[in-house]
Amino acid sequence: DQHFMAMWGTESTSGSSFAFKDLTKPKSGWISVDTSFKNDYDLIDNIGNMLLMRTNANAPKWQLVMIDPAKPQPENWKKIIPESSDLLESVSLCNGKIAAKFLHDVTSKLSVYDLDGKVVKDVSVPPLGVVGFSSDRKDSVAFYSFTNYTTPTTIYKYSIGSNTSEVFFKPKVDFNSDNYESKQVFYPSKDGTKIPMIITYKKGITLDGNNPCFLYGYGGFDVSITPSFITNSVAFLENGGVYAVANMRGGGEYGEAWHKAGTLCNKQNVFDDFIAAAEYLIKEKYTSSQKLAVHGRSNGGLLIGAVMTQRPDLMKVALPGVGVLDMLRYHKFTIGYGWGTDYGYSDNKEQFECLVKYSPLHNVKETEYPATMIMTGDHDDRVVPAHSFKFSATVQEKNKGTNPVLIRIDQKAGHGAGKPTTKQIEEWSDIWSFVFYNLGMELGKKEVVAQK
Repeated sequence: DQHFMAMWGTESTSGSSFAFKDLTKPKSGWISVDTSFKNDYDLIDNIGNMLLMRTNANAPKWQLVMIDPAKPQPENWKKIIPESSDLLESVSLCNGKIAAKFLHDVTSKLSVYDLDGKVVKDVSVPPLGVVGFSSDRKDSVAFYSFTNYTTPTTIYKYSIGSNTSEVFFKPKVDFNSDNYESKQVFYPSKDGTKIPMIITYKKGITLDGNNPCFLYGYGGFDVSITPSFITNSVAFLENGGVYAVANMRGGGEYGEAWHKAGTLCNKQNVFDDFIAAAEYLIKEKYTSSQKLAVHGRSNGGLLIGAVMTQRPDLMKVALPGVGVLDMLRYHKFTIGYGWGTDYGYSDNKEQFECLVKYSPLHNVKETEYPATMIMTGDHDDRVVPAHSFKFSATVQEKNKGTNPVLIRIDQKAGHGAGKPTTKQIEEWSDIWSFVFYNLGMELGKKEVVAQK
């Protein structure tokens, strides 16, 4: 309603400053709420003269507070939704109520509150998936999306008055979701921490250790890797593949404490979490080391580079995509200096000692490596292709086995965002061809019915 103007400032990938200005008072200046860059602020709306704010200040799993512009200091905030055991992911207003979305063990919970923070109702959503909720403060009808690893993104129309939902739009996808299922497990990492992982496969699968498996991970920058339908994985699932996603520390799945447990000199925790995921899949006979492919992109490319240099025996196929692979010099190129909050810098002696121990480029040894396809884009200005060039050359030089070590350089392409569909199809065709061939998979043929 043009009552307030808000301003954020950032100096890295997390944490911001926050200030606001009351536009109803022509001579008012900016009022700073936080200049530390240690916390994050999500301004939901103003309720009359008050600011409704979602923040992780003094609340690693986030809280919803009301801020009085006359007394904006944290000690004066009114808690509307206090921090809980679940991550408060997003908040929106709907028909004078608060719709709050929580992340509970990597899946969505949706509840409606009044403006005083009293729970009015819980919204029933499908299981083992995530919701994207959108509403307007004046409307009694809202819309939300739902997706998981077996369900293409479906839009629901929600009536806040009756607390009922109905399908508004469902895409037509050549995939029979009823033939597949997902299961969430919690496995112990090296230090005993329980790590969630969602495993998706065709119903009736035999756990005999012979199934091809594709394990994906990210584990960094406070990013939550939540369930979503991935069209490029369909062919793998249809041909008997097991698709697994581990939610390691370093991500945002359980708030800031989970994130910090995988940063700086705690970064090895992330690699340990991923290694433990692979060992769990092998132990429980979902797959074997000779049937396992691992993949990650960007920070996830670092993950795969670190894991394949630490445990080259663990997997048959490694796919580091657009990865940060030279941890001693990453901050010297383009935007790399902005990642120091997660990685640290080699200019710092203590942080150097941590970085050099896991930096993929500096830990390549003479041994047998898995079949490896390193991927980059020749115009990647986020993670410059030099990372992949140096890493591929070094692994090729020191590989003592017979598995191929290739580099795939996408031309006229960058880090991945905005990549046209044609290039995505080409890239995933190459990825799945590499995976199918090296895991000994045969591509099944779908029955085609001719129409007159």
